Amino acid sequence: MKEFSRLDRIADQMQRELAVMIQREIKDPRLDAMITVSGVKVSKDLGYADVYVTVLGKEDKPEVIKENMAILKQAAGFLRGRIGQSIKLRVVPQLRFHFDESVQRGQQLSSLIERAVAEDRNRNKGSDEE
Repeated sequence: MKEFSRLDRIADQMQRELAVMIQREIKDPRLDAMITVSGVKVSKDLGYADVYVTVLGKEDKPEVIKENMAILKQAAGFLRGRIGQSIKLRVVPQLRFHFDESVQRGQQLSSLIERAVAEDRNRNKGSDEE
């Protein structure tokens, strides 16, 4: 069980470090959307880390998301080097970026629920007036 808690601590620290680095150190002008690191999962052997990000920008268009993910993948080596400097690890995991759709899905579900509640309210008003 101890091994998992160490991996969790490494993942948490990587998540915090990457969130700051992505905002402050990637100087790509195309990276205009707000990128949030929503989670990091580190493999048991520290060979790789799956980094889950959300892209919250002016628009959640698939092409904007795709472009931002490509920029992050290009910057993975740079970010890995910076992680190696800030976190003292013998082995620094390879970074694999993934788009986390859960936030977007949550927003869609939330708006569907709000719409259903509003429609229910309107139906109830209509039946009260009869």
